[in-house]
Formats: sequence, structure tokens, C-alpha cells
Amino acid sequence: MFIRKLLGLEERAGTERTGDTATVRRIVQELEALPAERARWLAAFAYILNRVARADEDVSAAETQEMERTVARWGGVPAAQAVLVVQIAKTQASLFGATEDFLVTRQFKTVSTPEDREALLHCVFAVSAADDSISSAEETLARHIASELGIADPDFLAIRARYSDKRAILKDLPGT
Repeated sequence: MFIRKLLGLEERAGTERTGDTATVRRIVQELEALPAERARWLAAFAYILNRVARADEDVSAAETQEMERTVARWGGVPAAQAVLVVQIAKTQASLFGATEDFLVTRQFKTVSTPEDREALLHCVFAVSAADDSISSAEETLARHIASELGIADPDFLAIRARYSDKRAILKDLPGT
């Protein structure tokens, strides 16, 4: 229990909710000024963006900056708070990544609308493209995230098509 408290993973009275992952709880605690459901939404949103940024085992400065801008814009939080949320999501991912990835995405699905989920997928591609190239690992993970969010293949393909000029697999074709 001490290590959980030291890492800030202990729940404070009134913040816990059945089904929240440690990652979502940690970020929600930092967003106490927001309504709890909005904080949960934002926590999962930021984590999923980080999830795709680390797909190729390198989160670039450009990807981090894009995550911060995206969290500030879509989360409706000040830039300083967006930086904090993104940093917590990155830390949580390094601590719990593999075990939390699917759980956090599933939680986002339960606290979001279909429109939110499609917007998130656009943001996933924007973060992936921030360093001017969407790697095949990032693209594959984006497809998994879309599937976990219940986004149909035609919708996934339409969103992905908007980022075709950034897809590494297409950049490597002869004559391109």
C-alpha cells in the first residue's frame, strides 16, 4: 500500500469509482476542478493518445507537443494542465502500459459518445503524424484502438485516408 500512496495511486474519498483503472484514477485526481465524468473522459483520452505515440517505442517531442495541444483543445483545459495530464499519462503508461492499454480504451468507450470516439481516432492519427510519419506500428495500433472503440472498418479507413501523405508504408513505395 505504501508504494501505491507514494506513486499517488491511493484513492481519496469521493474520487473512486468501480471500474476505474489506476491510470484513470491518477489523472482524475489531478483534474479535481472538472466534473468527475469529464475528468475520466480526459484521463482516458490522454492515455490513448500516449498509447499510440509509444507504439514505435519512441515518443518524439513533436508527438508530445501534439498530445498537449490536443488535450488542451479537446479537453477544454489550460495548456499547463494539459501538459500535466499528458505527463501523468506517459508516466502511468511506463508503469502499467501493457496491462492498462485495453482497459483504459474500454473505459473511454463507456464514457464517450460515438462522435467522441471518432474524434479520438482523428487525434490518434494526428499524434502519430506529428513527427511527419505514421509508422506501420502506429498505424496497426490505431486499427486496434478503432476496433476496441467499436469504430467500423469503413469509418476507420475514411479517417486514415485523411493522413495518407504521412503513412510511412506509402512513402516507401517506388515512385513516391
